[in-house]
Amino acid sequence: MALFADNLNDMENNSNFTEQLLPALQSKAEWYDSEGLPEILDNFRLLHTCVKTLYDFLLKKSVITPDPYKLEKKISDITSPESAQFIENERSVIMGQRFSDYESVLDFLCNYYKFSVEHITLQNIKKLVDLANSILWNSFSVNNNRINTRVLATIIFDARQNSDALTASMINDSLSKASHAQTDIISQLKDFSEFQKEYYKGQVRKCVCMAPGYDAAKAAESPASELAMIRKNFSSGMGKVPFYNELIDEIVQEDHAGNKASLQQGVLAKLNIEVKKESKKETKVDTKAMLMDAILVLGATPPQLMQIAQKLQENHDVLESEHNSFMDKLKRAFRKAFGIQEKPLFYTITIVDPHTGSKRNERINYHQFVNDIATKARRYTAAGQKNSAGYQKVYALPEEKILEFVSAQIAECNKMLTLLNAMDEFFKAAASQENKSKIKGLKIDLTTLKNSIVKANQHRAEYTAYVEEEAQMKKLGITQ
Repeated sequence: MALFADNLNDMENNSNFTEQLLPALQSKAEWYDSEGLPEILDNFRLLHTCVKTLYDFLLKKSVITPDPYKLEKKISDITSPESAQFIENERSVIMGQRFSDYESVLDFLCNYYKFSVEHITLQNIKKLVDLANSILWNSFSVNNNRINTRVLATIIFDARQNSDALTASMINDSLSKASHAQTDIISQLKDFSEFQKEYYKGQVRKCVCMAPGYDAAKAAESPASELAMIRKNFSSGMGKVPFYNELIDEIVQEDHAGNKASLQQGVLAKLNIEVKKESKKETKVDTKAMLMDAILVLGATPPQLMQIAQKLQENHDVLESEHNSFMDKLKRAFRKAFGIQEKPLFYTITIVDPHTGSKRNERINYHQFVNDIATKARRYTAAGQKNSAGYQKVYALPEEKILEFVSAQIAECNKMLTLLNAMDEFFKAAASQENKSKIKGLKIDLTTLKNSIVKANQHRAEYTAYVEEEAQMKKLGITQ
């Protein structure tokens, strides 16, 4: 009789635990779908931007061989590039193919893969972790034990040595951003993996332990009885989902172990969601941090700026190649021989007012314009990481000075964006018919850059709105 009572108490206790667990799991799953997984996707997008920049750089330097079948390969799942050893004289071809495959899968992941709790199962998390670790950007060295990382580091470092300052800066920034993105991705996926284990266990409790054919009284008799009952009903309740022995054992322990109460509380604690509680009592908002968030957003733009600058240079070279007569070559030779500086090169571009549609022409000093982009990229790189000296220097300023700086940068970026759109149209129109296919379009790059500027402006607007609201509240005597 006492044993029956104990089993009854266990059944009630486990039932109460499940009643608390399932809503907590659902809330956490909704949080991941709306906030947690989009953050992981953003980091994968940053990683892909850096990888694409490095891949294009290596192709331009002709140090890797482009994969001739790149466009024909159909990607439908996450796969990591090959990592088998290869002989040295195959380096260009093998690494060209592997790095191409890596970039293509990242592109698929960022544009077509479904980032949701239901889709990214424990099996898929492993695929994402393997992909993120395909190249160890956070320990990128010619002495790395992994062949793909070691060989790629050797290729990139060698190619960088023979590059101009602008390109070298772009490569360094891409390597730094890739390292940070990879570190964040691995950390985030580790946390998500822990949640998915609890989500899996919750699904077993819901679909197996609460199913009509499941004998809860029998399962309450002993750990072995519950394990046997779960095994018996698992396929009908979970379908083709794998049977993970370790996680099923955890369910049994949470229902039968002597410390099951603490185990259950530990599970529920894992599912807590940090909610910013609104309080009428002093909720101290770090307004300076709100402004600095705009700086951090701008700090993520150097790879985009460098990519745009590189395409501008390539388009410029296409136009210059159309003026390559004997006299042109002779003039260049004389200038070089006697150290005569070239005259400033001006392009006349057409600016379209987005509001009125009116047009006006503007002469742009091409070399100065490209140098300004490089300067802006270096400035944002210096201030775009929290631990950098540049960031700390801006952070030390009074808030009004930081606001002035942020506002000035956003205004400059918007003006630059207008000029870049006009430059894009100019190069497409100015190239001869036979060279039009060689012109690199900027639309995708400019859309990405515009999104960053909009995001930075949102942080500035949030700061301004908050400060104005606080001032009004003080004026009305609502706050001190």
